[in-house]
Amino acid sequence: MNKEWTLTQTALDSLLAWLDPVDRDAAGAKYETIRTRLIKIFTCRGCSEAEDLADETINRVISKLAEVAEGYQGDPALFFYGVAKRVQQEYERKKFKPAAQLPAAAAGATDEVEREYECLEKCMQAIPQNQRELVLQYYQEDKRAKIDNRRQLAQKLGIAVNALRIRAHRIRSALHKCVETCLEQRSSA
Repeated sequence: MNKEWTLTQTALDSLLAWLDPVDRDAAGAKYETIRTRLIKIFTCRGCSEAEDLADETINRVISKLAEVAEGYQGDPALFFYGVAKRVQQEYERKKFKPAAQLPAAAAGATDEVEREYECLEKCMQAIPQNQRELVLQYYQEDKRAKIDNRRQLAQKLGIAVNALRIRAHRIRSALHKCVETCLEQRSSA
């Protein structure tokens, strides 16, 4: 996926129009159903990052929507599932690196995790407090409690759950870039 591509409201509106050009509420319901099914698919296939992979799948579909939507025939959900298969294949390739690429010693891996954690802490302190609180609250809980927590957080902020998801994704993306930069700076120092 193009690392420079970011989700915009216009792109999201285009997706909803593709899912149901007449009824925006029905389109939103289809979107939620597709996302839930993607999460279930990834979970059933043993992916520990099912929600992130579902979001990545949706982002890829949206980024290619202009090319796909006009000529596509059939249920759009099927297109999502095809993209999900590719996303999972990439995930599996990254997850199962050849032995030659794995760290030589567990101590080296522990050091790397510690450096990543330190960079994450540094980056968390660099973002505004309201964003820091949002992302910490967003990633609390598991399973059903997580869904309820996110619904309550969206209500508290006065926004839709999908808008909350987009905010959290943007913050997570910014943190990811910050951590990568921090790690690069530490390795070159």
